[in-house]
Amino acid sequence: MQSIEFYRSEFISYLEKKVKTREPRNLYEPITYILNLEGKRLRPVLVLMAAEIFGVDYKKALDAALSVEVFHNFSLVHDDIMDRAPLRRGKPSVHEKWNVNTGILSGDAMLIVAYQLFENYEGPMFKDLAKLFSKTALEVCEGQQYDMDFEERDDVTISEYLRMIEYKTAVLVAATLKMGAIVAGASMEAQDAVYDFGLNLGIAFQIKDDFLDAFGDSETFGKQVGGDIIENKKTFLYLKALELGKPEQKKELLDLYSIRPGDPTAKINSIKDIFIDSGAAKTTETAIGDYTQRAFKNLERLDVSADKKASLKEFGENLMRRQV
Repeated sequence: MQSIEFYRSEFISYLEKKVKTREPRNLYEPITYILNLEGKRLRPVLVLMAAEIFGVDYKKALDAALSVEVFHNFSLVHDDIMDRAPLRRGKPSVHEKWNVNTGILSGDAMLIVAYQLFENYEGPMFKDLAKLFSKTALEVCEGQQYDMDFEERDDVTISEYLRMIEYKTAVLVAATLKMGAIVAGASMEAQDAVYDFGLNLGIAFQIKDDFLDAFGDSETFGKQVGGDIIENKKTFLYLKALELGKPEQKKELLDLYSIRPGDPTAKINSIKDIFIDSGAAKTTETAIGDYTQRAFKNLERLDVSADKKASLKEFGENLMRRQV
């Protein structure tokens, strides 16, 4: 097994070689732009790692890894339009740098390119990859719709929220690992086990992201701390505070989530105090640990060497220790 940095470097080199701006430039230049914005590349790295864990050269999985990264960035382009987000990774979002119509059309083209990349695999492997990708892509859309629906509702439950983040975030993490297993010709049992590992890790990842949005360091987090609070997002923290808080804390939280002050600093600080005092912050950290351990439990089902299992566990531990 290679290091995470090795896989990331190899993937970026492949991306730069394969993704070129061509005519019409106003269609393809935004694609090149978003794909070259600095990112963690976690999903394609997992595809390459999984392929080698199950016994094939990571190079065989590069097209599957690129497909995942193209799809992920396609979803970001369209999410930014829906959220009216001006920035992506500290740079102007595609619809801000060009316009909304260009963002929609370039995003559509990215989805098609993501499917095209599976054409480099033959027979049953092509079918299995395309089938998994279609299922995952539709679930991501369902998760986005749930997220949008929740903005208009005041009765969102924890179970509904967990389903939303499973579809919007976790299924893609799970699919990346299963894609690597498919490329490697791993057994269905192994594919299911590594998928379940990724699914639980993806849920832990998103809950951790919720936590960092409120309690992360703005210098390392990479975006404004308290952004979810400003947007009145019904995160795991928020829902747990409503569940665990005293009546006066719940009332204050609901009141604060009904306003959008010009200077949100006081609102952010008050809500963070409620998250802490109600026990929601501590419960959220416990949930992150619980889902991480569920992920690790699935590694026991894999019939691979201990050092390969350790590589996946180390990846998960590093992900949960992150402050960005």
